[in-house]
Amino acid sequence: MCRLIDDIRRFLTENGLEDRIGLIVPINICAQSPEEAAEQSEKIKDVIAQHIHETGKYPLVIPEDRWRRQPEMMKARLLAHLQMFTPIYARNCEIRRIDKPAAAEFLSRTHAYGDAACKHRYGMFLKRSTGHIAKEGRCDIQTGTLIAVGTFSNARRWMKGGKEIRSYEWTRFASLPGLRISGGMGKILKTFIEEVQPDDIMSYADLEWSEGNVYEQLGFTLEGQKEPVMFGIDSEWNRSPVKTGMTGANLFYMNFGSNKYRLKLTEYE
Repeated sequence: MCRLIDDIRRFLTENGLEDRIGLIVPINICAQSPEEAAEQSEKIKDVIAQHIHETGKYPLVIPEDRWRRQPEMMKARLLAHLQMFTPIYARNCEIRRIDKPAAAEFLSRTHAYGDAACKHRYGMFLKRSTGHIAKEGRCDIQTGTLIAVGTFSNARRWMKGGKEIRSYEWTRFASLPGLRISGGMGKILKTFIEEVQPDDIMSYADLEWSEGNVYEQLGFTLEGQKEPVMFGIDSEWNRSPVKTGMTGANLFYMNFGSNKYRLKLTEYE
């Protein structure tokens, strides 16, 4: 694991944070078969569980392919995890519908999995500064800047007790690297509910990133888990699910699955 952890340690040292290396779980991707990747994944899950037991917090997990493929995003996320971020409050922002190209371009830069198929796209724009941005001096953002995007699927419909239930998936949420938007997810969720009036919203929390506590804070209920996914990693550090028949994979990596959350806005069994 030395090559990745050395890079991370060097970056932390440059930012005066070398003593924080113990808060990071780096994953050096070296498995040459799906079987080796599955074994590595189980070991990493044990490391994460031990970290949570000792600190009470979910660690920042940094897989090597993310660090190599999206270095600026991962470095900004690392600093934010260590409390070096620009704070913005959702009350100083406005939510507007955005088109497909704008959402896709933003998510390709800021979300680990890029864009996704969706029906409803919302952008959060900075409306005014409260002085925190200038005080922190870490990020110069102009008013009117698109700072976060949330997307939702089209409705999946089923009948319950003679009533049609319209369920939507919250497919993506991402903000600009280096920001922490207090109330950002909640404001986008509220706007979607007011405009679309869904009966039900579900979403997944990728355990590579977090346990999904933010969903519980928004009123969602943990419903189950999604199985881990096996990825092939090519020479350019691109990952693709093995089941898609990817060719050219040099290495393999299995994530930790996802927690599935649901927000019921209409009572049904």
